[in-house]
Amino acid sequence: MSETPASSVPRRVRDASEAEILDRLLPRYAAARGAEVGPGDDAAVMIQLGDRYVVTTDMMIHGPDFRWAWHTPFELGWKAAVTNLADVYAMGARPTGLVIALAATADTELTALEELADGLTAACARLAPGCAVVGGDLSVSDTFTIAITAFGDLEDRAPVLRSGARVGDVIALAGDAGRAAHGLDLLFAEGVDAAGVPNADATAALRAREPELVAAQLTPNPPIPAGIDAALAGATSMMDVSDGLALDASRIARASSVALDLDTAAFAAEPNLERALRGGEDHALLATFPATSTLPEPFRAIGVVRAGAGVLRDGAPLTGKLGWDPYTAWDGQLG
Repeated sequence: MSETPASSVPRRVRDASEAEILDRLLPRYAAARGAEVGPGDDAAVMIQLGDRYVVTTDMMIHGPDFRWAWHTPFELGWKAAVTNLADVYAMGARPTGLVIALAATADTELTALEELADGLTAACARLAPGCAVVGGDLSVSDTFTIAITAFGDLEDRAPVLRSGARVGDVIALAGDAGRAAHGLDLLFAEGVDAAGVPNADATAALRAREPELVAAQLTPNPPIPAGIDAALAGATSMMDVSDGLALDASRIARASSVALDLDTAAFAAEPNLERALRGGEDHALLATFPATSTLPEPFRAIGVVRAGAGVLRDGAPLTGKLGWDPYTAWDGQLG
């Protein structure tokens, strides 16, 4: 009996990266009427009655995105809001409203849903005053899932895209690099039981010992409103750092057809350079500015845009795994 050629075996989600899946899906979507910017950026840009607004969506699923043994419902609501608010600010827009789709397990306590809602509200009040939950949908599922669609007002400004970086631009970062990843490493190492399963009691002890690092992972508080200041200061490209500084820098590099050269001296204060470069979920803002620009606070220079492709570290190509990929990095566990 002849063997089936490898090329004829269907590839499945478990065999692919997020980038490969997107490359296969995005060409299949038709251009939408009223869409100025479609798939491929931090948010889409829509035009209605002559006004521009941005819209984006993000999910958090029990297992690959959060563990109940680590998160409280309030923390989950906070983090779910932050991940979406960051995408809006990364376009240079001001968040105006969130629409929440929530699928809870049948045994979820109603007080947990109330606490989750409180977390959403608190994050909006802290990072996007005036933005609030304006609607949504409820369902039930074996896997707890929260999906948020966020809207933002460009206030008559042009959106800041990933594709605008130019050779000679300064690369700048607003926020932390690696602290959320450090917190996650601690949770995987110490917030677990003897069998390595996420454990609430072990997590409580870790919280008491390393409160700031655990909070950096579970309740990130990045300076994302600076995205508006970046737009006003002439940022040529921008995105939020959700999957790792190097990986997200590679996305700007690809969209702009340039190379982003990261200067390791800019991370001298970081205790772990690799974690700073490759760790995700800080939700800092990564942007590029013309060399003559005055960087708005709290942006700091971390490199320069060069001719070429990909991500460089001190002029040399940065190789290996650049950051988090939900299709290849999840360990398959819940907790």
